[in-house]
Amino acid sequence: MSIYQLKSSFQNCLRPSVKWLYARGVTANQVTVAAVVISVMLGVGLSIPSIHPLWFLLLPVWMFLRMAFNAIDGMLAREFKQQSALGAYLNELSDVVADTALYLPFALLFGVETGLVLAIVFLAALSEFTGVLGLMVGASRRYDGPMGKSDRAFVFGLLAMLWAFDIITPFLVNAALLITLLLLLVTIVNRVRCGLTERATSTNK
Repeated sequence: MSIYQLKSSFQNCLRPSVKWLYARGVTANQVTVAAVVISVMLGVGLSIPSIHPLWFLLLPVWMFLRMAFNAIDGMLAREFKQQSALGAYLNELSDVVADTALYLPFALLFGVETGLVLAIVFLAALSEFTGVLGLMVGASRRYDGPMGKSDRAFVFGLLAMLWAFDIITPFLVNAALLITLLLLLVTIVNRVRCGLTERATSTNK
């Protein structure tokens, strides 16, 4: 189970906005680049030493908006014939860059284990790489959970909000990060397993 499975309903809500953007000449690649630029800028801003915790409230807001950006660029590409090889590269690479930029500020928080954050950054990138590898073995791009991109956005958005209001301790942040780390390992295994199963099923047809 993953938040990603709610994607179709989310897209239906965004469809009028997508049509509006297309009518004004906005392209899928422009939306993708805008999302990663904003993510990096926010990540850099939240990494400023001694920044007030309330600034972390920007993170859950942007995490939600970024999911909208990601859905919009995909819909522009598929529904308005804007798919391209460059767009495929941008889509995958920008997600990893944006995730890294948005997760790393947590490594600088007082009492939070830097190693846990760095391990999550690594495994998050590895999980997306594993998902893409599905295409190489004759399966689809795998988005299996339980800790996909949308799920990680929820976790870090929630942690940021709790930290901003000073209602979570570093110990509990570390505990949540450890659970996220373990679920990322499960996610990687699931994506490999499901990719191999899909390939075997399609081969036997």
